[in-house]
Amino acid sequence: MTVTLEGAFTALVTPLRHGEVDLAALASLVEFQISDGIAGLVPVGTTGESPTLTAAEAREVIATTVRVAKGRVPVLAGTGSNSTAETIARTRAAQELGADAAMIVMPYYNQPTQRGLAAHVKAVHDATNLPLVLYNVPSRGTADLLAETVVEIARECPRVVGLKEATGNILRAQQVLSLLGDRITVFSGDDALTLGMMACGARGVISVASNALPGAVSGVCRAMLRGDLADARARQMALLPFYDAMFVETNPGPVKVALALMGRICPEVRLPLAWPSEATVQKVLAALREAGVSV
Repeated sequence: MTVTLEGAFTALVTPLRHGEVDLAALASLVEFQISDGIAGLVPVGTTGESPTLTAAEAREVIATTVRVAKGRVPVLAGTGSNSTAETIARTRAAQELGADAAMIVMPYYNQPTQRGLAAHVKAVHDATNLPLVLYNVPSRGTADLLAETVVEIARECPRVVGLKEATGNILRAQQVLSLLGDRITVFSGDDALTLGMMACGARGVISVASNALPGAVSGVCRAMLRGDLADARARQMALLPFYDAMFVETNPGPVKVALALMGRICPEVRLPLAWPSEATVQKVLAALREAGVSV
């Protein structure tokens, strides 16, 4: 099984209505993403509030994304947890639902060693059949997947095809790329670092901001992929105020504010997240208007 991994992939929010997953709003959001040129979709990741979705809800979100996408773009389903057995079960479910690949976050809270991280990935790899993208986001947990461990995993696990690198450290991406070349695809895990990461050899971004601005975020990646650095730089710089607004509070609060202001979702997050402050709402509103969105 092969999957094309390059360009801007949206880490989809999970729309909620009165506490329940709003599948109709999700379907509309997926269609908006594809029609505006996004390269791929990532349901049930951090931005999708995966820690508070039940297994049944996660299945519904993945199934809806796959159904609406209809093969037009790849669906990279978030299936990781801090339990290896649960990650295996969710990855198998994603395959049954038609996902093109699975993204597995490095286990949080348990504090695994590098040897434990490698063993976790290998166990998931050997028990499933989907291509796997590793997700390294130490700010959200206690595990930091080192470049040398990525090399070990790549050697042992041929279906590990990508890495979402969200350390905020471009040097880490360079280390992985220098050791592995094009053996795996590296994605920026931070919107504001897309330009720098791609200049070092990353092939795109798994983006929060593209929930609201899929065309603009995609434009940065397309320009970089065709080698037009000047255009990519201009596009990236124009988006910096919006990127800043997206992370003034815990993700996905601000991007859900943006989508609610655009009329695409209800203004809800799930506890223990709280709806962003009025100051954040105003900052997001100003950033949307600066980006040319009529709200």
